[in-house]
Parts: sequence; structure tokens; C-alpha cells
Amino acid sequence: MLIQMLSEDPIRYLRIVAIVIISVTLHELAHGFAALSQGDDTPRKTGHMTLNPIVHMGWESIIFLAIGGITWGQMPVNPRKFRSAKWGNILVSAAGPLSNLALGILSIVLLIIATRFDILSLEFFYLAAQINLALCLFNLLPIPPLDGFNVFREFIPQLKVLDDYRVGMFAMMVLFLAPGLSSGLYVVSDLFIRLFIGID
Repeated sequence: MLIQMLSEDPIRYLRIVAIVIISVTLHELAHGFAALSQGDDTPRKTGHMTLNPIVHMGWESIIFLAIGGITWGQMPVNPRKFRSAKWGNILVSAAGPLSNLALGILSIVLLIIATRFDILSLEFFYLAAQINLALCLFNLLPIPPLDGFNVFREFIPQLKVLDDYRVGMFAMMVLFLAPGLSSGLYVVSDLFIRLFIGID
């Protein structure tokens, strides 16, 4: 559990918690901006167009993150207000993972700059890149209720039969209990970072 790191390496612990909170908040805001661009004003009406992480995550999610490394966020949207039901859903769903991809690439660029000029914290930017790339990959999995499912079901209608709350909760439990899933995502993220900055 993440909380064990607090006594072993408190600086790394605080960096991870801070990066995840910032990343999830921006992930949800990306959904919100995309929804607004598609004609849905629900994110603004519900007060979710804010940088306040408590609005997007809630105290329960932040506490779970601080203790167990598991967290979640939400952005209320109304697909019925999208100008295009299909493309609106695709764009709004994809916006979250794409924001994490953008944050991951930005972190790699800052890591390269920090490495060249020996400034700032190399570990912070490396962690930010790792976490955001892993969040992007995780959220793109075609499993409900993840963003990837909402994207892929628009291209593969047969997947819509899985769009059920109970199926989604069971799938998420399996994902969190699956051995090696988290480490596998970080291995892929680490490989991408190393290829990008030219480390063998």
C-alpha cells in the first residue's frame, strides 16, 4: 500500500500523491472542457469547472489515494446535450486520457530540460511522466466504466451490452486485484520515457 512509503520515503510519497491529485483534476477538467465544446453546459452548471480537486475527487477518493494508492474522479456530463451523440461521446471520453498523455509528454520535455541544465527535480518529472502515461493507458482499457470503453463502444456497438453498473464494478474489482496490472502499466510507461529521452 502507498501509505507504507510515507515512513520509508516521505518525499517520494508526497510527490506521488500531489502528482496524482493534479493529474486526476486535470483529467476531469479535460472531460468538462470537451463537454462544453460539444454543447453540454452541465459541467459549468454543477460547478465542476474548477481546479479544486475536492470537487472532482471528493474526500473519500483522496483518502483512499493517500492510504492505498487507489483513487477516482468524476465530471458530470449529459450526453443528450451533445451536438453529435456518437462523436460527442467519443471526444468527451477521450479527452481525459489524452490530457494525461499530454501531461506525460510535457513532463518528459521538462525532464529533458532539467537533465540538460541540471536544474529542478529529475525524480518529480520522471514520476509525473510515469504516472500520467500509466493513467492514460489504464483509462483507455475498453472496460466499463473506463473512458476507453465509452470510446470503443461507439465503434463496436456489440460492447454496449457490457454497459451495466454491476458489470462495471465487477470489472474494476478484477482490474484492481489483477496481479501485475499496475506494474505492467508502469513498465510500458517507463519504456516509453526511456525511448523518448534516448536511455537504453
